[in-house]
Amino acid sequence: MKTFIGIIPARYASTRFPGKPLAMLGDKPVIQRVYEQARKELDDVVVATDDQRIYDAVEAFGGKAVMTSPDHRSGTDRIEEAYCNIKSGADVVINIQGDEPFIKPSQIAALKGCFDDERTEIATLVRPFGEDASYEAVSNPNTPKVVVDNDSYAMYFSRSVIPYLRNCPQAEWPKRFPYLAHIGVYAYKADVLAAVTKLPQSPLEIAESLEQLRWLQAGYKIKTALTQWQTIGIDTPADLERAFQYLKSQENA
Repeated sequence: MKTFIGIIPARYASTRFPGKPLAMLGDKPVIQRVYEQARKELDDVVVATDDQRIYDAVEAFGGKAVMTSPDHRSGTDRIEEAYCNIKSGADVVINIQGDEPFIKPSQIAALKGCFDDERTEIATLVRPFGEDASYEAVSNPNTPKVVVDNDSYAMYFSRSVIPYLRNCPQAEWPKRFPYLAHIGVYAYKADVLAAVTKLPQSPLEIAESLEQLRWLQAGYKIKTALTQWQTIGIDTPADLERAFQYLKSQENA
């Protein structure tokens, strides 16, 4: 039986939204909502931060936090340090984004289920665009796409539309092929996490500015799990307002 830990990387410094983890979403800070959602599926959850204010806020609501270096280039590096600092013995580390206050427990469960397959080294989530999606939505470079093999392992990720449908008008592409959007929530076998944080940037990663291509190009197998839920990330104050409106709609439902 594999054991799991959820680690939530949370920085205070953000170009577009400084102090985002501590921004209030309703009556709770964003980081608390993320933590509480993760705890619905995971017994062990830790916030990895480089800021004492975030650490103190997590401790204040009864959560677990660990201080990490301010010099990490990515959340992946931060969760690896956190995993080592707390001396966790968990088999699998789930990287839960600190700006996803509405992540579903079922999405975390789907990631856990990927490791029933012993070949899985890394797992991530994908979501169907749906045949009613517009070509503009599918072609948005800010929404990475992924193609998978018959066993749901990722073959490639791209900001471009993949695959290209030959001899078909672009407006019809979403109706003709089940395009998949990538959701950037990951889980790693602990030894794989340690290894991928030591990899140099790869040409494909640099070309597309997608970290997961570094792992794929190095030969790691990335299992995908299907979710129907669109995540609601918070990158800007405007996103926070939209999240608040969503929260109110859920409370009034």
